Amino acid sequence: MGPKRRAAAMTGALLTVFACSPSNGATALPSDQPPIADAGASGIGDRDFPLDGNGGYDVSHYGLRLGYTPRTKQLNGAATIQAKATQRLSRFNLDLSGFEIGGVSVDGQEATFSRSGDELTVIPAKPLGKGARFVVKITYSGKPQPVKDASNLGTYGWIPTSDGAFVACEPNGAKTWFPANDHPADKARFDFEITVPRGLTALANGEMVGKPETSAGRTTFTWRERHPMVTYLATATLGRFEMRQGRTPGGIANLVAVDPSFGTALDGVYTTTAAVTDYWSEVFGPYPFSSTGGVVDNFSAGYALENQTKPMYGGFDPDESIIAHELAHQWFGDSLSIERWRDLWLNEGFATYAEWLWSEHKGKATAQQTFDSYYERPATDPIWAYPPGVAQPKDLFNESVYTRGAMALHAVRKAIGDPAFFKLLKDWNAEHRYGHVTTEQFVAMAEKASGERLGRLFDAWLFQPRKPVTVETQ
Repeated sequence: MGPKRRAAAMTGALLTVFACSPSNGATALPSDQPPIADAGASGIGDRDFPLDGNGGYDVSHYGLRLGYTPRTKQLNGAATIQAKATQRLSRFNLDLSGFEIGGVSVDGQEATFSRSGDELTVIPAKPLGKGARFVVKITYSGKPQPVKDASNLGTYGWIPTSDGAFVACEPNGAKTWFPANDHPADKARFDFEITVPRGLTALANGEMVGKPETSAGRTTFTWRERHPMVTYLATATLGRFEMRQGRTPGGIANLVAVDPSFGTALDGVYTTTAAVTDYWSEVFGPYPFSSTGGVVDNFSAGYALENQTKPMYGGFDPDESIIAHELAHQWFGDSLSIERWRDLWLNEGFATYAEWLWSEHKGKATAQQTFDSYYERPATDPIWAYPPGVAQPKDLFNESVYTRGAMALHAVRKAIGDPAFFKLLKDWNAEHRYGHVTTEQFVAMAEKASGERLGRLFDAWLFQPRKPVTVETQ
């Protein structure tokens, strides 16, 4: 995520089926059912976001078939979710905000369901045993409503634009357009089939499968992300775009799309994306995905988001530092994902430090010079009062999580030396590729790599609500 301060083929018949109200025999149950011993929890266990995600199962794959009409802002969807029960389940929850449910089935059998807030409770015809693999199918329709949260990003999720939709979902906006286990602790692979009026382009994560197919005035785009991905990184951004495709000098597929109003940005974003992707592949280890790229849309979001394989730039032409930040996230945040939101510095501190490394690489300010400029801030500056190692749910994207998190990394670099530090970055990525990470794991790996006890350093930079003293920066 770029900090907010940075703002500079589905047929008509199928769409009609998706647009139905509760039917197909599915029964909506009252939402005030008493607790059930073998029901999946309504949250995944993140104490800071208690209703995000769900317990009792692990998703392996989302298959999303979407039809969207910008003129009416109507979204018609069918989600096929493959999962594995981690306990016996008589019922389980999915996160979904709004929409009418057309039908729900589990393993081909009609299921009943209930709604309460953003929780969709699914009750299979038969309980699922622990370890059982199962398939949930849900049809739904309605007008997506983005999340509006002034304490964090402002507006995120599925956001209608003048010609389509800007879809950027951190931290919990995936539920605004598909039923999901909407928390980064549960990663899955994705397939997207997105149908839009002819003349528009639909972009999603991963790579396009086949060619777009047009029928009855609508075009279907099929995309596949075959690598595990957290739900907030999923996108289905659509509208009118100018595109450039090719490969980076290092051979990685590269696709950049820009709204026509930003047409002059196309070549610059494409070229910088290629250069940054290849450089980070040297610094952090092999690029973790099959393609890189970026999307500049005309929604003035005031932020950028590191959507897997296709970072989103909301309403501005990104400079090199922002592109460097969002592409560093492909390693830190996308391939290596956090299990709990309090560890967000593992995403944002690393991506911010990557900006400093890019500046160093380009012969501009060194990381030490950037560090020093921030360290000059007085002890009364708000950045020192917010310990970045425990991101706050009502202020996740505080500057401290970014800048002080990056300063913590530079302090580690100074403490253990460049050879050990840059080997640590590569080892961190290699050991946890496509998995989940915690602060405790990084501290342990840093100490093992250096042979030094670094507890005092990490405590000062990540967990104390005060400016670290000079000795703790060396």
